[in-house]
Amino acid sequence: MGKKKRDDVGVNASSMADIAFLLLIFFLVTTRIASEKGVYRDLAPKPEGEVPPVELNKRNVYKIIINSSNELLIEGDEGKMSQIKKEIKAHVNNYGADPELSVSPKDAIISIKTDRGTDYTTYLTVLDEILQGYNELRAEYLTRELGEKITVDDFLEISRQDTQVNKDRYTLAKNKYPLNVSDAEPTGSGGAK
Repeated sequence: MGKKKRDDVGVNASSMADIAFLLLIFFLVTTRIASEKGVYRDLAPKPEGEVPPVELNKRNVYKIIINSSNELLIEGDEGKMSQIKKEIKAHVNNYGADPELSVSPKDAIISIKTDRGTDYTTYLTVLDEILQGYNELRAEYLTRELGEKITVDDFLEISRQDTQVNKDRYTLAKNKYPLNVSDAEPTGSGGAK
């Protein structure tokens, strides 16, 4: 008797690459990729040539330091998040009355210094408190200038609308209370200096 020739039994893998490719496309299309969030800030234009250091009147600078434990040091004393907005408004709107606070809103500078271990959330909360203080000052100013009650929400709505009247109102308030925030280079790592 002769030997029977046995057929090799195997799996046809020629379509395996096509299936893998289709699965890859399916997962790429259906997966949500987390988009990073940031803070919208207008950067100063790049200076031309050598810029000499600017001498600042120390009374015009309101200093906030956030350490790696997310504790605040405001104007050299321990501080709380809840006091920032009120003190920012007093500092900016001083007009030279108190010798410890700014000379005018245009000269007022808010300086934020963080540690490399500071939580981003804490930094954003401090920045938000500063912006709320400025927005309140701007809304109060427009209320006085225009003779109509403008709340902070109204002011924020004015800033979003694209009509010439609202652009003029927003520019008027922004020029009266310019936002001068200085972000100092972070120090240390995890509390080390």
